[in-house]
Amino acid sequence: EKMNSTVSEEPDALSVVNQLRDLAADPLNRRAIVQDQGCLPGLILFLDHPNPPVVHSALLALRYLAECRANREKMKSELGMMLSLQNVIQKTTTPGETKLLASEVYDILQSSNVSDTDNVNEMNYRRRKAQFFLGSTNKRAKTVVLHIDGLDDSSRRNLCEEALLKIKGVISFTFQMAVQRCVVRIRSDLKAEALATAIASTKVMKAQQVVKSESGEEMLVPFQDTPVEVEQNTDLPEYLPEDESPTKEQDKAVSRVGSHPEGAGSWLSTAANFLSRSFYW
Repeated sequence: EKMNSTVSEEPDALSVVNQLRDLAADPLNRRAIVQDQGCLPGLILFLDHPNPPVVHSALLALRYLAECRANREKMKSELGMMLSLQNVIQKTTTPGETKLLASEVYDILQSSNVSDTDNVNEMNYRRRKAQFFLGSTNKRAKTVVLHIDGLDDSSRRNLCEEALLKIKGVISFTFQMAVQRCVVRIRSDLKAEALATAIASTKVMKAQQVVKSESGEEMLVPFQDTPVEVEQNTDLPEYLPEDESPTKEQDKAVSRVGSHPEGAGSWLSTAANFLSRSFYW
């Protein structure tokens, strides 16, 4: 009986957490999501979910929310937040990318009440501690900044996100839509070319790397045109068939919420209802 209800909840949990992640990707929604009664506790519960992609998606949502400075104190003090992040980091079954992402969110929140002068020391201390948690098997992460030609609306962003999520070694990414950029955190053993190959596979976008010259000026460096063999992320679930795919609705939801913040409220209450149902049946 219980087993069946778990199975039937599974796609729902993933589509709800993906919706929250997409809403959190839009800076206009970040305050509203954290102020909402049900969403933060729901995301914390998702961190204990048995399905790895649900946990990773919840962490991406939290990573987006933590970008808004005003959210950090509330997030940090939310019941179970820091403990659940530590659990994800320490659990031996957690995939490496997910551990790194969880420690990144932990670092940001942990240093939220520290004055700027202490900030650097605090972050270094936390990072060392996070690396201790992660163990020696995880090589360090690196940041790659991409300029993406064609990244000009939310449906393109979704395409780009899907392509990046399929690559083994991608930890997190942040979109800067106004300047057509994507900041990607990846495992240090992943070649940046793999990101370009994945983005080129969308057929509608092309990536160049943003690098700083010695004088500190930014330059765009094109990637080689030879495609790199990309290792697929096998933990991710199969995508739903086209006619059932939740992404069609997501575009509407994201753009609607962005332009009318009151739309966010009604969607968030639906999410909160779902969260209370799914965790207490």
